[in-house]
Amino acid sequence: MPRAKALGGFLVVIALTYLGLLAVTFFIGRVIPVDPVLAVVGDRASEDVIARVREEMGLNKPLWEQFAIYLGKVAQGDFGTSVLSSNPVLDDIRRVFPATFELATVGIIIGAGLGVPLGVWAAVRRGGLADQVVRVMGLIGYSVPIFWLGLMALVLFYAKLGWVAGPGRIDVAFEYSVSPVTGLLLLDAAMAGEWEAFRNALSHLALPGALLGYFSLAYISRMTRSFMLNELSQEYIVAARAKGISETRIIWRHALRNAMVPLVTVIALSYAGLLEGSVLTETVFAWPGLGLYITNSLQNADMNAVLGGTLVVGSIFIALNLFSDLLYRLLDPRTRSR
Repeated sequence: MPRAKALGGFLVVIALTYLGLLAVTFFIGRVIPVDPVLAVVGDRASEDVIARVREEMGLNKPLWEQFAIYLGKVAQGDFGTSVLSSNPVLDDIRRVFPATFELATVGIIIGAGLGVPLGVWAAVRRGGLADQVVRVMGLIGYSVPIFWLGLMALVLFYAKLGWVAGPGRIDVAFEYSVSPVTGLLLLDAAMAGEWEAFRNALSHLALPGALLGYFSLAYISRMTRSFMLNELSQEYIVAARAKGISETRIIWRHALRNAMVPLVTVIALSYAGLLEGSVLTETVFAWPGLGLYITNSLQNADMNAVLGGTLVVGSIFIALNLFSDLLYRLLDPRTRSR
């Protein structure tokens, strides 16, 4: 009975979160000084045409009624039609999201794969050169604007050195050589045996993926260092050392294992932040993902697309929060009885 009550309360929280997300985005979209009708008919249309289209779009109704109608459509999986592409918004999101997923996954693999060991290293060498280097790396990651660093990286590694491919996801020469199966270009190219296309796509992915990985690394390494310092000061670490257990085992088998409990949430939220669409990175590198899609839609008053993309972003955060909570319970048995 208590579990059923807790589950019911949890579902209510999720429903209210979605409702709040939709409400805030919807009403902000309606009060911004951009008329979505003009995005459809153009600013040279006659008043009669504007009035007729406004009525067809339901924008002449009270805001609460517009919101109620939109909620009913969303409940049926209908996010409306995009003004820019004339396609259902859900179809557009299915088309652009794999690009963001691929980019974000590479970024979090780099960020977590390097950030956790670097954070552990910095904590173990607290106050030493290694600690200072990791902290400076994190400070730069927080301080330098990502769009500036992206532009400088393009100038150096693409324009000057020619080590990587430029903006975009793949060269035009390979664009139609890979049939989209999963939407993940590297995977589709590997499945089709198109290794030239695979290498070209990887070359395009390397720079933005590394850039996002670096910014994830800055946050994850900092949090890992903080969690590890807290664990290394605990009494069980002192007891383990007194028993003669090797320092390597103490650090990696005991301290890091306990630090991973809160660190799971940090990594999950970092991944969610990348999956929501790294707008500036996708804009700088002309990466055709969700972030660029929402940005272009917002600039063109395509509110159906903006609302649909925002709901996807909210769903990602909720899903990854649930996943991190599940892992939290698996890693820390003390939380299972709560």
